[in-house]
Amino acid sequence: MTDPQQPQLPEGLALACVAAVDRGAFRILDGTREVPAELAGKFYFLADTPEELPCVGDRVAVQYHDGGAAAIIHSLLPRQSVLRRRRAGDKVEYQMIAANIDMAFIVQSCHFDFNIRRMDRYLVMAADGGVEPILLLTKIDLVTPEALAEMIAAIRAAGITARIIPLSNHTGAGLEEFRSLLTPGRSCCLLGSSGVGKTTLINRLLEREAFNTKEVSATGEGTHATSRRQLTLLENGAMVIDTPGMRELGLLASGEGLELGFDDIQSLGAGCRYSDCTHLREPGCAVRAAVAAGSLSQERYDSYLKLKKESDFYGMSYAEKRKKDKEFGRFINKALKQIKK
Repeated sequence: MTDPQQPQLPEGLALACVAAVDRGAFRILDGTREVPAELAGKFYFLADTPEELPCVGDRVAVQYHDGGAAAIIHSLLPRQSVLRRRRAGDKVEYQMIAANIDMAFIVQSCHFDFNIRRMDRYLVMAADGGVEPILLLTKIDLVTPEALAEMIAAIRAAGITARIIPLSNHTGAGLEEFRSLLTPGRSCCLLGSSGVGKTTLINRLLEREAFNTKEVSATGEGTHATSRRQLTLLENGAMVIDTPGMRELGLLASGEGLELGFDDIQSLGAGCRYSDCTHLREPGCAVRAAVAAGSLSQERYDSYLKLKKESDFYGMSYAEKRKKDKEFGRFINKALKQIKK
């Protein structure tokens, strides 16, 4: 995502974009050149949480050394949009996927990976981070036109209004429509499970085998190819971020992100008797009335309730955790002051 107003940086620092993050190692993009980079010690130790550290797509202030062959990252510029999920494990924290993204392409294979519930999670993630979602249905050459039409109808019946692009890396169908969205200066991210064709799609855009892909199984299911998040600069200046397949898509979205991801239910909710209706048991609930009338599918309603419950739980846990961290910090500071006395 481009910003027409270039920031004023201190003397000796330059603006760069994070192109890759792999186990604490960074690569930054300086024009069309990738440079290895590391975090300044002060930057690292002042970061309270992992989400305060750079991720792919972040704009950073760097200082070059060794004749420009390496760099040190000194600070992170404000993010305009984010894609993030809950980190695996019991500890409630964000895992940053990418930043400053214009479009999130949610990639699902028509042949083995089609799952509307998972699609809902990606849509909520995009809405929560202020990113435009677009659905890519890949491997359409492996299903009949009738089966594809049924999948698209199921998406629309679920209340999902995002743009849909069916495509095939094998035949090239739909690739021009996809390519037309990748305009100079725009940044996009490919999200989806392993083997749905994300890396192959980038190779098609580059018209070369820039990234290795693995064999496709007899069922048409690909295997995991990408091991890190990687930003690729296309010849026209568009930026594409490939991500490893996500086995588990933990949700940690704000209420606003959830509502935007289910904008059909949000619109129905405006007709509820109570402004704070939870759409569970309250009388005069327009959402439950729509389910009873058949204008809102039971599956869509159940998906919304499941994700809302999860979002509320983890959102509460995260707020409580941050409160405890601050209280502990104040306790340590007070103890240190008493020791100095």
